[in-house]
Amino acid sequence: MEKVQISEFKALCLRLLEQVNQTGEPLMITKKGEPLAVVYPAPKQRTRVPFGIAQGTAKIKANIVEPACDPSEWEALQ
Repeated sequence: MEKVQISEFKALCLRLLEQVNQTGEPLMITKKGEPLAVVYPAPKQRTRVPFGIAQGTAKIKANIVEPACDPSEWEALQ
């Protein structure tokens, strides 16, 4: 973990934050040699899968509205 004095961090803040983002390595900010804060890179955001991504991948092979067998064959109706 790289360490940087608070005065240097103040002067180079944007460059140092971009470095943390690019490398993924945290940065420790110190004041008089004592740790003051640690800057970690933000977690990568997952891209949302668009709605309907599976559209067109399934095929209907039979009538999906009618029962699979004749109602007279149902045990519950007897």
